Amino acid sequence: MGSNSFHMVVARLVHGEIRTLEKMGEKVQLGAGLDERNRLTEDAQQRALACLGRFAQRLRGMPPEAVQIVGTNALRVARNAHQFMARAEEVLGYPVEIIAGREEARLIYLGVSHTLSDDVGRRLVIDIGGGSTEFIIGERFEPQELESLHMGCVSFRNRYFSDGRITRRQMDNAVTHAEQELLNIRQHFRNVGWQSSVGSSGSIKAIASVLAALKITNGTLTLEAMYELRQRLIDMGKVEKLAELGVRSDRQSIFPAGFAILMGAFQSLKIEEMTFAEGALREGLLYDIVGRIQHEDVRERTIAALQERYHVDQAHGRAVEDTTIAAWDQVADAWSIRNAPDEEVLRWACRLHEIGLTISHSQYHKHGAYLLRYSDLPGFSQQFQRDLATLVRGHRRKFSSAIFEGLDPEDIPRLRYLCVLVRLGVLLQHPRNMEAPPAFQLHAGENRMTIEFPDDWFRERPLTLADLENERDYLAKQGFKLELVSDA
Repeated sequence: MGSNSFHMVVARLVHGEIRTLEKMGEKVQLGAGLDERNRLTEDAQQRALACLGRFAQRLRGMPPEAVQIVGTNALRVARNAHQFMARAEEVLGYPVEIIAGREEARLIYLGVSHTLSDDVGRRLVIDIGGGSTEFIIGERFEPQELESLHMGCVSFRNRYFSDGRITRRQMDNAVTHAEQELLNIRQHFRNVGWQSSVGSSGSIKAIASVLAALKITNGTLTLEAMYELRQRLIDMGKVEKLAELGVRSDRQSIFPAGFAILMGAFQSLKIEEMTFAEGALREGLLYDIVGRIQHEDVRERTIAALQERYHVDQAHGRAVEDTTIAAWDQVADAWSIRNAPDEEVLRWACRLHEIGLTISHSQYHKHGAYLLRYSDLPGFSQQFQRDLATLVRGHRRKFSSAIFEGLDPEDIPRLRYLCVLVRLGVLLQHPRNMEAPPAFQLHAGENRMTIEFPDDWFRERPLTLADLENERDYLAKQGFKLELVSDA
């Protein structure tokens, strides 16, 4: 769900290769529906929901693990994004995620790299969206530099070309703005360098098509060709005249804005030549799903990298994970949390619960939550990062309502249950002797859990009993009843 267009692609995995069955796309211009307070207007939401209703018919009956729906810049900045997402999920019947700018860049590179020949050497990829523009340097299938800048063809159209005219002054102002946005990354990207440059998505495709239609180039974008097209646009003077160049009516108003952003990128990064690639974000999402199916999940790599970077005790994390999952398996049905996302967030929270120790031992659960909430984590949506941070924030000390501040009310009961399980795993592994999970039996109901321990288990572990008794008091303050039972 982009700021300009909504796209859907349906594909099948055949002998390890993705074969596209169907593509759908509509110009929704969600980003144009942001008011002065950065709230999506009702008209914009209705346009979006009508489009999603048409998409939903094609999705009906597909298994949840085969469907991924993401929102980009317009939903990143919209203050009422969560209310819209709830309406969208009701129409679609599947969860919607908002991805961060750098995650969008990673997925775009994944889509582009799989539609190009497997060349040796670094490539620069640029994707101009409705609300943001992504810049990536990578080699083969691995991105090395990822940036997402807050400029897009819808936002630039509204600011510089809202009257439908194309003047020299308007174009110069828009290009200068794009170059200013690029100042922060310009020198670093030039230093890293690339052997080839590639553009993706609608704006760059439209520019390449116009260059070919005018016989300026064969569709390749060069700096010289961009200068010539810039003059042609100024001479035409009005966006409606772009129909003479074969620009579709639904793209005419945003064409000059997309061109100005690309012109700024060419000049700032000193790009000499660029080709166009069909792959983009939607293809990247498909390849990301395939990676998870084939156990090449980038999220696992991200978790492992965090463990290394912050010197996490991995053996202890695994012991906490084993104990927590043993508990989850017994209560998941009663608490309606037996699904892949809840199991994944539990496992990763256990592995990373001590990540904040690198900053300070005091309040390290809060430091860890902050790191997970605001770091760029490849493969993770903003909602998943929020859930992961919540479990790390709530894994120790007081179990207060502050842990769940700012979360959607409907998510809190689920996250409260998951927090209880992480806290239990951490407490039972408090001695750090890497014991296997005890042979406990759990019985769960709404906001309550009874744990039965083997004979003499508490007698041999008086400190653990004291921890669990303290935990019972912590949980009681949030209306959760924990009962401890032992035959001894």
